[in-house]
Amino acid sequence: MKLNLDLAVPSKQEWIDAVMADFPSFLQDHADCERKASAMAMSFVAKYPDRTEILPELIATGIEELEHFQQVYDLMAKRGIGLSHSIGEDLYVKQLIKLCHSGREERFMDRLLVASVVETRGAERFRMVSEAQDDEEMHRFYKILWASEAKHGHIFVKMALTYFPKNDVYKRLAWWVENEGKILDSLEIKAALH
Repeated sequence: MKLNLDLAVPSKQEWIDAVMADFPSFLQDHADCERKASAMAMSFVAKYPDRTEILPELIATGIEELEHFQQVYDLMAKRGIGLSHSIGEDLYVKQLIKLCHSGREERFMDRLLVASVVETRGAERFRMVSEAQDDEEMHRFYKILWASEAKHGHIFVKMALTYFPKNDVYKRLAWWVENEGKILDSLEIKAALH
């Protein structure tokens, strides 16, 4: 059973250049993304309380994402960087969600697979941030996050395989990977995770 996925389109050098040129803005966006990731995991719990096989893992993921938020906030506070006053719209995630099926079961699978692709993209980008760091603390922090995000990408595929036939999951996942790459390429490059 293959749980990991390969992204169709790698992040561009221009993206990491933008991040490193305005790292405080990236940290603010990263903190916002961790809050949203925690809320997303808990929204699965709220919307699908009957999916008891995956509830413990969803709750653990929500807690872990909130811990990541706290860790990013601590790093920001040490550097005198405040949180954003409002969480901006994430066009990347918004465009992905727009492509989700509307039927309850189909949308459930799509949302799990979207979560997998988003977490996998996060892992790729955290690896890039880690490797670009001169600051040893930031290098280590993003290296740890990169491994965690990759694990989350696997978790959501495993959850989909709990409820849907393997061929359906992998066919739809391939579709998501392809479309995620197109969406990523269409977006303006900025000092943000997405």
